[in-house]
Amino acid sequence: MGNFDDLLAANQTYAADFHLGGFDGIAKAGVAIVTCMDSRIDPLRIVGLSPGDAKILRNPGGRVTPQALEALVLAVHLLNVDRVVIIPHTRCAVASNSEEELRAKVSEAAGQDASWQPLHVITDQVAELHHDVQKVRSHPLIPDTIQVGGFIYDVDTGLLEQKF
Repeated sequence: MGNFDDLLAANQTYAADFHLGGFDGIAKAGVAIVTCMDSRIDPLRIVGLSPGDAKILRNPGGRVTPQALEALVLAVHLLNVDRVVIIPHTRCAVASNSEEELRAKVSEAAGQDASWQPLHVITDQVAELHHDVQKVRSHPLIPDTIQVGGFIYDVDTGLLEQKF
């Protein structure tokens, strides 16, 4: 089953002071955050929120994928979300490498050919952010009353810059 003892021990410590039991799962601050899976990003803390305040959707590049759109529709209609924040970041691997470069790196690390694996690189991060913001704003199941913002997070300063 693998060696997860360190994680299980940390969970025991976490659970000893657990305070979210019985929480209904709505976004208390009415926020949904779409961001990258990069471990340098602490999505709640970068906008001053705490657990239970927001719905967090993470994927490579912080893109509004079909799965993210599905989650946003549910969040808007069932989980109290009235603001959507889309946050890609600086020095992102999928925005600073070509598809071929990333496939070569994965192939080398995996010890097998990864040329068949789509990695969805981003060639123009700001243009793609604008596209993602528009994708959410124009979705037929996301009302015009929902605020949608596009930001770039700087992993070296911790600052957000609003683009859209």
